Amino acid sequence: MVAAVLPDLDSLDLEAMKALLIAQHERYTATLTSRASEIERLVLLVEKLQRTLFGTKSEKVLRQIEQLQFQLEDLQVASAIEELQAAPTERPRSAKPFRRPLPEHLPREVHTHMPDHEACPDCGGRLRELGEDVAEMLEYVRASFKVLRHVRPKLSCDACDRIVQAPAPSRPIDRGMAGPGLLAHVLVSKYADHLPLYRQSEIYAREGLDLDRSTLAGWVGATSELLVPLVEAVRGHVISASKLHADDTPVPVLAPGNGKTKTGRLWTYVRDDRPSGGKTAPAAWFAYSPDRKFEHPRRSRTYRTALALSSRPPNPCPRPLR
Repeated sequence: MVAAVLPDLDSLDLEAMKALLIAQHERYTATLTSRASEIERLVLLVEKLQRTLFGTKSEKVLRQIEQLQFQLEDLQVASAIEELQAAPTERPRSAKPFRRPLPEHLPREVHTHMPDHEACPDCGGRLRELGEDVAEMLEYVRASFKVLRHVRPKLSCDACDRIVQAPAPSRPIDRGMAGPGLLAHVLVSKYADHLPLYRQSEIYAREGLDLDRSTLAGWVGATSELLVPLVEAVRGHVISASKLHADDTPVPVLAPGNGKTKTGRLWTYVRDDRPSGGKTAPAAWFAYSPDRKFEHPRRSRTYRTALALSSRPPNPCPRPLR
């Protein structure tokens, strides 16, 4: 993150470089501190409003709580993304939610990963069981949960004491307990079904699972980073079309600080050559902008030109592509 804004290092002496790095680090720390303070303030405000709601059913208070919950989730997701993008030495030691053991009542599906070697890869000696490592991953299967237990037996050589074990299977999130199906369900529920994370947390609690909202927000942030290459691939495929259909749709967006909403724009870019006999797969790419200025579709068209897949000059007419 810091390296992206550094000037030419050849033009700086050592002291100037140190000063630049220190200033950059201080700005980064200040941003995280400010965001953490805002998260703490929103948590306290939500708790206060919930106490006010006790014994009453004020629709106004309910709406205010819901808006604050949205703001809090967005801040937590942004913090998770920023921590992932930062260099390991820059990442602050933020308070992580305590990871509770997975409930025993959930069914277990055991996957045993045996080494590829039937004999010691060093000397060819016979392998004997030495023990095993067990790691559990929480997975989502349709409308129920199950725990995938990955067992990796340890085998040791009788002749030379060499220990052999299968490598640990990869996870969508490093050291995370959520499987790909569960992560997909959380994202679809939040963005497609408009189900905020605090409501998802309440739904999972009915299954006997204690999944804190901040944990779900971290999953959303980490999965968003994982999906960046896929989003860019869809974007490149759509924008590279010789014929591009585009339009914008007004969407209500929460305006932090005043408890109201403002109008943002969701741009839809569609590539579909099937009516003209094209064989290329159709696709749609979505982009958000806070307003309806022509610079947003112009930026997308500039991206297409940069790909050298279209030589048409930008349309000077200040209207979105139709």
